[in-house]
Amino acid sequence: MANLAPSMLTRRRFSIGAVLALLSRPAKAAEWIAFDTLYKSFGVRGFEFSDRIVALKGQEVTLTGYMAPPLRAESTFFVLTREPLAICPFCQSDADWPVDIVVIHLKAETPLVSAGAKIAVSGRLEVGSSTDPDSGFVSQIRIVDASYRRV
Repeated sequence: MANLAPSMLTRRRFSIGAVLALLSRPAKAAEWIAFDTLYKSFGVRGFEFSDRIVALKGQEVTLTGYMAPPLRAESTFFVLTREPLAICPFCQSDADWPVDIVVIHLKAETPLVSAGAKIAVSGRLEVGSSTDPDSGFVSQIRIVDASYRRV
């Protein structure tokens, strides 16, 4: 048994091959979402998140929109809007929450872009009312651990 053929499959070779196969698999791509798919319904009785958004809770998503005017030139969060805005859209109460904005929490403090620049944001989707402990801002939908790029 001392003369094993070099092509013979051993546990070590199998283990190394399995690890390399797992590492070489591409990461799962983020799901694209759009502002018009965030909610199932909204009106005088409130709003209801869409089934797809609820199903994507906790998963990586990408959403395209515009950065609302920030409070500071560099920040760890901003608001993404469907259309470019000239005023702060997130200074509302939970009841007045606009349905066409999403709060973005960045991985790290990042210089922000002008309000008219279209961007694509990718990160983990959070759904449900939440109040930021530092700023006191209320949000219904958030993308956290996010990064963005101009499109």
